[in-house]
Order: sequence, then C-alpha cells, then structure tokens
Amino acid sequence: MTFTSDPTTAAQRSAWDVVIIGAGPAGALAALGLSRSGASVLLVEKYDFPREKVCGGCLNGRALGVLESVGLGTLALQAGGTPIESFRLGQGGREWNLKLPAGMAVARGSFDQALVGAAIDSGTSFLPRTEARVASPSREVLRVELEDGRTSRTVEARVVLLATGLSSRGIPGWARPGARIAPRSRIGAGCFLDATSPDYPGGTIHMAVGRDGYVGLIRLADGRLHAAAAIGPTALDGGTGPGPVADRILREAGFPSLGGLQDARWKGTVALTRQTRPLGDHRLLILGDAAGYVEPFTGEGIAWALESGRAIVPVVVRALERWEPSLVDQWGEIHHRLVRHRQSFCRAAAIVLRRPVLVRAAFGAAAWIPGATAQVLQRMNTSRPLVEAS
Repeated sequence: MTFTSDPTTAAQRSAWDVVIIGAGPAGALAALGLSRSGASVLLVEKYDFPREKVCGGCLNGRALGVLESVGLGTLALQAGGTPIESFRLGQGGREWNLKLPAGMAVARGSFDQALVGAAIDSGTSFLPRTEARVASPSREVLRVELEDGRTSRTVEARVVLLATGLSSRGIPGWARPGARIAPRSRIGAGCFLDATSPDYPGGTIHMAVGRDGYVGLIRLADGRLHAAAAIGPTALDGGTGPGPVADRILREAGFPSLGGLQDARWKGTVALTRQTRPLGDHRLLILGDAAGYVEPFTGEGIAWALESGRAIVPVVVRALERWEPSLVDQWGEIHHRLVRHRQSFCRAAAIVLRRPVLVRAAFGAAAWIPGATAQVLQRMNTSRPLVEAS
C-alpha cells in the first residue's frame, strides 16, 4: 500500500465532485468508498501525516468488521496492530476481568496513515498540512478555500464532507449545524509511555476508574503504553495537568503507578460529549466525531467513525446524481440508526462509571449472570449491515 498522491492533480485541479475535510478514519473511509464509486475526491487534512491522536488505538470487533466489509480486513495488522483479548477494570481496589471476543490495538498514527494510503490507492487526491474553509454556497457547488501556509486558492465541490473531529472546525457561518455540549462533559487526554511494567501486559485493555474520571491503558506492538483518559473538568482546576490526575485515578483504582506518567507529554481534547444537529446543510454533510460524540468504551469511538465513513457513501452518490435538501435528513436518520443508538450505551456506561456503587453492582450482576455479559460484549463487537434511509 502506497502513501503518495499526485501533487499536480491535487494542487492544480479546481473542481471536484467531493471535497472531504479531515483525514481521520471517517473521512478517509468515505474518501475510499467515493473514489471507488468513480467520484473525483480531494481529501484535505490540517496536519502532517503520520500524526498521533489522543484516542486510544483500540479497534473492537465492530470496527474490524467494517474494515473487512470494504476489503481492508488485513489493514490493521499491516499497520502494526496486535490482538486484544481481555478487558481489566479496576475501581476502589477491586478488579474485574472479562474476555473480549475480538479486538486489536494499533497506533493511531500508523492506522490513520494506512487508511489514507488505501484511499489514495483507490484514486483519492490528498493534501496534508492544509487548512480548508467552506465559503458561501451557490446553487450547484460549494467553494472551499485552501491555505497551506505558502499559497492560498479556492476550489469548487459539488458536495463537501466535514469530518473535522470533536472541534467541529470548518462548519461555515451560513450553515445551520451547531454543536451542543453536554453539561459536566469530561475532556479527553492522552500520552505515550516507554514503560515496560509487567503490571500492564499486552493483549488487555487496562481501565482504572476514580472520582475524577477514568484512564485506559493499552500496550502497542512497539512496546509503548498508550494512556487515554476521560477527566472531569474541575479536576484540572488550579493548573493541575492531566498527568497527576491520571496517576491519582490509577492509585484510587488500586492499579500500580507508572513511572513517567505525571511528566509525560499529554495532549488534550475539547469536551467529549456533544451532539451536532442537523448533520448538514446545502451540499454539506457532517460525519465522524464532528457529528456527535460521547465518552467511548472499548474501541467504540473508532467504530462509530468507520461506520459513518462507510454509510455516507451511498448518500453522497445520490447527492452527486441530484442534490435534494432531504438528503440531509436522510443522512441524519442513517447516522442515528448506525451510531447514535450505540452512543446511548456508552452514555449509560459513563453514568455508571461516575458512581462507584453502580460499578460494583454492575460487575456483581455480571458475576451472577455471565451469559448476559457475553451477549453484551458480543453485540458491541458485531458489525451491523449497512443501512439506508427509505
């Protein structure tokens, strides 16, 4: 799989069927599907590649199933993925361990680059290190202003997809969509540790729950530990950084401390739990994290992004045949059926994780009814067939 795009085409062509802003899993998979359909696609990314992300690189069975369905079943392995077999939860000095039916840990930098490479191989043109802004619309096209730090120019697109992540950057001022942030929403933070501690072996998601949030740890193929945390905003009052808060969460959960955690180079996010409505406007559709997000659970975040990137392709194909305002509502319905109902599970899990007594009750019930736990995990890890609005 290559990672080169024709710079002449990307730099000189002024009209495209689709411009996709944001080259994460949602944007890259949408680009791949639309290029395969015969559309001319320009994928624009603000940052250079490869780049790491705050999100822990956990692919659950559902995410792997989406990749398999589009012919990329070996992509995660080729990107350096390693199997995940179990889930370890610690809270208040107690531990629970569950077997997972499927999963893989992979560095997001490598995984996202591999997805973009697959899109390029399918015909997508790629512009990294480029800011994109959707300008005022006309009846037949949207104008997108591109700025790479040296030059600026404007291209036209019959459809624009915004896959710009939690920040929802790029939503133009004339468009109707707006993000509504949930009260008390936690923020995300992540870092990488060169830690060889035997207390955190590979093949397991290690999750510590404390008063200020939770910390997930996963060991990557290169031996590094990726720490990803969801932290209550008040825990960072007074200038406290994510490192000390994460260390405190580990100790409250009864997990061993990790050397270097407090002083690691942490990256943060905006508030995690949010919802965007509507999911588009004239010739503009929103997908991925920009379409709405909640605190994820065992790889659900990447699964949502991949599901939306796959599902939006037939909607855009119809839009290229003939744009109709109803397509925005149709995309909203599809996204709700595929993603939002799954996010309700993670929203419920986040509520449980905020209350120690509920955590103990949930795992007490799991011990009494192991079959029910297996069914829940199986459902979380099963990829649903592609659905379309009627």
